[in-house]
Parts: sequence; structure tokens; C-alpha cells
Amino acid sequence: MTDDERVTDGEAVALLEEMVGIPSLSGQEGVLAAQIARAMGDLGFGAEVDGAGNAVGHIGDGPRHIALVGHMDTVPGEVPVRREGDLLYGRGAVDAKGPLAAFIVAAARAGRVADLRISVVGAVEEEAATSKGARHVSGRMRPDYAVIGEPSGWSRVTIGYKGRLLIDYALTQPAAHSAGEARGAPEEALAFWQRVADWAEEANRDIEGRFATVDPSLRAIRSSSDGLAERVEMTIGLRLPLGLDVDGLLAQIEAWRGEAEVTTRGREAAYRAEKRTPLAAAFLAAIRAEGERPAFVTKTGTSDMNVLGPLWGCPMVAYGPGDSSLDHTPDEHIDLGEYLRSIRVLEGVLGRLGERP
Repeated sequence: MTDDERVTDGEAVALLEEMVGIPSLSGQEGVLAAQIARAMGDLGFGAEVDGAGNAVGHIGDGPRHIALVGHMDTVPGEVPVRREGDLLYGRGAVDAKGPLAAFIVAAARAGRVADLRISVVGAVEEEAATSKGARHVSGRMRPDYAVIGEPSGWSRVTIGYKGRLLIDYALTQPAAHSAGEARGAPEEALAFWQRVADWAEEANRDIEGRFATVDPSLRAIRSSSDGLAERVEMTIGLRLPLGLDVDGLLAQIEAWRGEAEVTTRGREAAYRAEKRTPLAAAFLAAIRAEGERPAFVTKTGTSDMNVLGPLWGCPMVAYGPGDSSLDHTPDEHIDLGEYLRSIRVLEGVLGRLGERP
């Protein structure tokens, strides 16, 4: 790509604004996927929407392959799209359209120069606890390096995510008078929740650092009665550390459930990548070149790194602009100056990895 063809900062911002302006709830990413595939095609990628609904683009023909995997989907909740100075508001601006747009622009700028083959993936259903898009591409490419698009802040690199387990609890039992001795269905559900919380508290005893603890959360609870039977439904989330005996936990859950129906879903093991790799070194050098001191971080949530890390087994980090404390909030917004800095860092990473030995 010549200087005349180079994607400008203005065009980079326009791409992100367009992406943020297209709603893309998990399972409803089709319009955005088509737009991203068109945009990548216009920037010189070979691009398509694949069988899972991912937007996938390839650029460059070098001997080494790097996959830049972001996600297109968002959680519910409308955040009006607007600019306030250098801040862009909108659902997905941080999580994770900002990182994905940065991948596209950086790859377009570097793809014809660096001695790399670069794949950019806008994956579906990362927020739906299925990781459908990541699982689809996991067997269709075997990159030498991979970067997962998640907000880390432009000068930080994420090397680990905790695991996850979702527990769905449901109990229906005959209605009883509130003055009687029998516990109602909601009370049974809360007793189950308390057992889980107490177990987590014991598991965390003498443990230091959030990345090493079990973090339980009561996601939802609903009760109803028709006068003859009462029913309660509850969802519990667990964030899991490395090395936890999940099978032992599942046995405990079975023992605690009583007459309730309990199912689990969204199970992902915690994952921590290596810090001493050519990919990590390239990020450190590129951030320093932008005048900042880099840092490695671990996250208490999950991402597609949990899925792709074990399957690909290649050097991997997560990276992207944005403040992750704004994920899923009514105030979600991204600083466009940080977004543009992250693109320059990614360009530097691709240039360093693409240098011939």
C-alpha cells in the first residue's frame, strides 16, 4: 500500500463510527458482518461472511500467519451513538468494536508491507457464552500468532482470563402457606445460592489476587405461583481460576440441589498465555515506541482467548483500545485518540513480526 492509498485517521474513525451505529446483539450480527466484509474488501482484503456468520478478511501473503480475532456482537441495552469531543459513545464502542476496527485498519496499513499473512475475524456470539464464531474458525486456520480483540487500554497487553461456569436452577413444588414450617421455593433457591457462596468463600481462604479466586454472582432469580404450585428459576455465574477442580464442584452441586433441576452451561477453563514470546515482545516494543511504558494484565472475565488458546497453542495475547470498566454499562464510550494510538501499536507489532530474519 502506497502513502496515497494508506487508510487515514479520519477514515479509521469513520469506520468505527459506522460499526458502532449498526446494532449487533448476539445472534443478530448479520447486517454488521456484511458491512465489515464490504469495508475490508474496499481496503484490499479478500473478505467474506463465513458459514457461522463471521466477517473474515485476509491480506498479505507472507510465510507466517497471524490471526486478529475480535467480536462483533454486543450485550443488550441501547446507548445513543454520539460524539462528544474525542469521545465516541455507543453500545459496543469498547466491547469490542473498537478493538475490531483497530485490527482492520492496522492490517490494511501493514498487510502489503509486512512479510505476513494476516487474517482479521469479526466473530459472532462471544457475548452469548457460546463463542460460536471462535469455535468455527478454530479448525479452519492454524496461525503462528493470534491476538484477541478486547479492551486492555492502548498501553497494556492482556495475557490471561479467568474461566466461567453458568448454573441454571429450577424448582417447582406444591404451594404452602407462608405461616407454615415448610420452606417456599424461593427460600430453597436462596439456600442453594448460599451453599455456593459459602463454598466459594472457603475455596478463596488464604488466596491473594482476584485472578486466583472463585467469584460467584447471582445473575437472576424469578419466582411465580398459580396458587397450587410455586416455581423459582435462578441463574448463578462463577468466574473460575486456573487449576480449579470443576468436576469436583459439579459433584458438590449435584449433592446440594435437592429436588431442583440444575443444569450448567458456558463452561470455559481459565487460560493464561506465556509472556516470553515474539508476539509479546513485539507488543512491548511497539508500545514503547509510542512513548509509554507497557504492562501485562490478567482479567477476571472471559473472552475468546479461553476457547482459542488451548486449541491453537500458538503465542497469543488480547489487546485493544478502551476502558474495560465501561463494558456493558450505560456510559460505554471510547476515546478516539486512544483508538488511533492502538492502531499505531498494532501496525508496529505487525511490522516487527513481519520482518524477515
